[in-house]
Amino acid sequence: MDSKVSLCLEEVDVLLETNLPLPLFKRGKVRDIYDLGDKLLIVSTDRISAFDVVLPNGIPYKGESLNRLSAYWFAEMERVISNHVIEVIDPRTILVKKAKPIKIEFIVRGYLYGSAWRSYVKKREICGIKLPEGLRKAEKLPEPIVTPTTKAEVGHDIELAQSDVIKIVGKDVAMKIEETCLKIYERASRIAERNGIIIADTKFEFGFSADKLILIDELLTPDSSRFWPIEKYEVGKDQYSFDKQYVRDYLISINWTKEPPAPSLPKKIILETSKKYIEAYERLTGRKFR
Repeated sequence: MDSKVSLCLEEVDVLLETNLPLPLFKRGKVRDIYDLGDKLLIVSTDRISAFDVVLPNGIPYKGESLNRLSAYWFAEMERVISNHVIEVIDPRTILVKKAKPIKIEFIVRGYLYGSAWRSYVKKREICGIKLPEGLRKAEKLPEPIVTPTTKAEVGHDIELAQSDVIKIVGKDVAMKIEETCLKIYERASRIAERNGIIIADTKFEFGFSADKLILIDELLTPDSSRFWPIEKYEVGKDQYSFDKQYVRDYLISINWTKEPPAPSLPKKIILETSKKYIEAYERLTGRKFR
């Protein structure tokens, strides 16, 4: 993106909080959720979190890019599993069915990176799944794996083994979710690779609506996924990415403790992150953001 775009981003007001005249159901790390009885109105703000802590700065157009990209992927994955979407109200707002959430995050990993790489280095396994010797950082795994974690409201998530998931939701539901996660990941990866993007890993959430298992929350966004441009991918190295890893890397570089309060982000980090979110949307969907 050129200097004109950077100037436009600098001039954009960010939305950090909404106060609609509706019952507030929940204010999450990124989304403000309003209770409409059997439905929820979800507004994606421009807040950004890292290491489970909300940062003080907003990212221009972040909420809009998240909402629009989620809507795109929910529509693409309808053939795999139903979801909670009723209507996309505006670029950052969506109306959904109220579901009973399963309080587990299901992370599908196709590449060895981030916390998965660190776990592999220590014990050659992730969430109880044994991996072969000799794998390198950012290397493609022999097969994608599902690595569940607790969904913590406050603090850091905790890894779960498949046996833990079975205890929580039962064997049949656990197997159905794992199968669905892998189908979504495989289909999304094919679409992304056609557009020059590797989906290194991504997070899915599920719930029940009228006793039916459905996909909820967000889907295949820069907040829930690692997106790498194929042309810059190189095994064994840190990867250039269209996601918030750029923010995480900055916070690591300044030796932040990963505990609140979070430090403010420099303007350069804010603007570059905004560009990454917009480019992720454009490259994955093949559509212009503006």
